[in-house]
Amino acid sequence: MHPGWTAVPTHSQCQDNFTKRHVVFTFRAFEAPLCVAPRANSSAIHLSSRLASRAPRRSRCSRGLIHGLPSGGIMAFKSLIAAGMIAVAFVVARGLPAPLQVGAITDVPGIRVGHYTYAGAATGCTVVIADGGAVGGADVRGGAPGTVETDLLDPVNTVQRVDAVFLSGGSAFGLAARDGVVRYLEERGQGYPVGGGLVVPIVTGAIIFDLRLAGGVRPGPDCGYEAASGASSEAVREGNAGAGAGATVGKLRGMASAMKGGTGTASITHPSGLVVGAVVVVNAAGDVIDPATGRVIAGVRGDGDMLLDARRLLRGEVPPPAPLGNTTIGVIATNARLTKAQATKVAQMAHDGLARAIYPVHTPSDGDAVFALATGTLEDGFDVGQVGALAAEVMAEAIVRAVRAAESLPSIPAARDLQGSGN
Repeated sequence: MHPGWTAVPTHSQCQDNFTKRHVVFTFRAFEAPLCVAPRANSSAIHLSSRLASRAPRRSRCSRGLIHGLPSGGIMAFKSLIAAGMIAVAFVVARGLPAPLQVGAITDVPGIRVGHYTYAGAATGCTVVIADGGAVGGADVRGGAPGTVETDLLDPVNTVQRVDAVFLSGGSAFGLAARDGVVRYLEERGQGYPVGGGLVVPIVTGAIIFDLRLAGGVRPGPDCGYEAASGASSEAVREGNAGAGAGATVGKLRGMASAMKGGTGTASITHPSGLVVGAVVVVNAAGDVIDPATGRVIAGVRGDGDMLLDARRLLRGEVPPPAPLGNTTIGVIATNARLTKAQATKVAQMAHDGLARAIYPVHTPSDGDAVFALATGTLEDGFDVGQVGALAAEVMAEAIVRAVRAAESLPSIPAARDLQGSGN
């Protein structure tokens, strides 16, 4: 055995000592299950034949690294193979961070979030307000978007700051929710000054399609106004809240096999004081997958509510085209000082979070869009690549939280309802 490792006799002890979040390499061998625990500052290998059927198979090696395994661990890896130990090995690279601590986009100073959810109808809207405005950017990658004022966010255009972003149900009808947000901000004197004491609030946003579940209710100006009026810097409600009230996922075989989507949020705070947060409304055609485990949390259902896994479906059968009723829309906020071009790059990089947690994503029938807000209250300069990488991380976490917090609707089960799902 490698000198940096000590044997732990039971699988349960391994579970106590390690997180499943950083799974970076797997292999098959030939004996009974074993768990190997690291001494201080060494890599960890966790072997369990029980998980062999779930683990993806990877084989890439490169100059002293096997997907993050330090070069010192390569010899141990070879020793394990030579010893004939079996099952699946999860290699946790030395120095990987602890799992993301759950937070909310409102952890970013100056950011407030409000929801309005219609009673008795599965629809609503969500508003993200930047007190004093924020530098904005956006990136739209879905093939069927429903957005407003995204051209204004182009770095070559004049207006630099955004006052709010709205996310709404109601398809194109829901774009009217913006009018209520504009009215709320104008009443409080927040907006782009145009002289004579007048301001024009800069409000951008996007919508999801939820008309099948909304019972004829469509978010309008009153919805936007109520959501903005209720915006606060407190904890953000998740699941069936605001624009996520009628969100669904896993629609590759139509609504009959769909599951409940919703609203989710997450944030990460860097030791330097940098904060990056996300709020997202998950209404995807595809499945939602936990990037930490590779397991489907919510998605296409088969008989007995078994999760069919879109990754397998698309490699086999050719499903009918998903209807134009899908979209994942979200907002990234940070206290970093960014330019419009940099904020746009952060929005682009945040789409990596969608790709990690949704499959398939950015399809012709999805309207996926991400907005970015940079309040600039943190004086120190930060590399935009770092901010963007953290944005992708919190976006993926927020997507997972959205479906885990969701509650079922008639004929639309939620992840929490599936027996034995492990969610």
